[in-house]
Amino acid sequence: MSRLNYHHLYYFWCVARDGNLTRTATRLHVSQSALSMQIRQLEEMTGHGLFNRTGRRLVLTETGQIVLRYANGIFRQGEELETFLRDGLQSQRQRLRIGVVSTLSRNFADSFLAPLLPQANITLELQSARLDDLLNRLSTHALDIVLSNVNVLSSVDELWLSQLLARQPVSVIGPAAGALHGKQFPHDYSSFRWLLPSSKSEVRSAFDALCSQWQFEPDVLAEVDDMAMLRLLARDSGALAVMPKVVVRDEIARGELCEYTQLPNVFEQFFAITIKKQYQPSALSSLLEQQQSMSLEA
Repeated sequence: MSRLNYHHLYYFWCVARDGNLTRTATRLHVSQSALSMQIRQLEEMTGHGLFNRTGRRLVLTETGQIVLRYANGIFRQGEELETFLRDGLQSQRQRLRIGVVSTLSRNFADSFLAPLLPQANITLELQSARLDDLLNRLSTHALDIVLSNVNVLSSVDELWLSQLLARQPVSVIGPAAGALHGKQFPHDYSSFRWLLPSSKSEVRSAFDALCSQWQFEPDVLAEVDDMAMLRLLARDSGALAVMPKVVVRDEIARGELCEYTQLPNVFEQFFAITIKKQYQPSALSSLLEQQQSMSLEA
């Protein structure tokens, strides 16, 4: 094989990750025909087909999948180098780009970031989105870390590093003036309406299993996949909500809401997700080490 053309390889990498030639060409500001030519020249250079066309999508061949794995390492290291050169290892000011899953408790995120807030040499950039979107940004070094309430596992193509930050009990939260203090779940809770997390969440699955065990069918007022909205509804609706106490920490402190009971064997877990790379901001490394020490002590 002749010397590899990394310009061709870069265009292949972009198309392989997107799976759509037209969309990739638009994003790269090149014509579709020029992009096709670059990939065809790479195929001629390697002597192997890299894509099969399925409808409007391009599907990687077996050889294409192998080439993609190499390209992932090559260009992600290049993006890491670009980030390093832009921000500077020796820069006095560090910029940390943090993704927060949209369903995550904002109070928990605030507690995690609290040690960084007094530091004058740190600038934080916070981005909120769905987990898959944030992981894509993390993989291209557009983020340094993702805070999530869902764990992720490494695959052949992606090497996620997931650190458990906390495992918090889930409680029944309701109006402070409610009449459920000291009552037993679920027998004394049948006359109330409920605010529940989305059916796709791990907390909801655990709560549903508990209800099934006790043959209890809650009267559901709303299912909510956003903790900020669940927090507002718990405060304003008068219904009972299933959530970790940290979500409504401020409302409990003000006497607007209270924790009636902790649900047995129902927990929410919080994770810090990063990727393996040679350079990581020192402030982030220190924060994760501190969180690891706190977890071990607990």
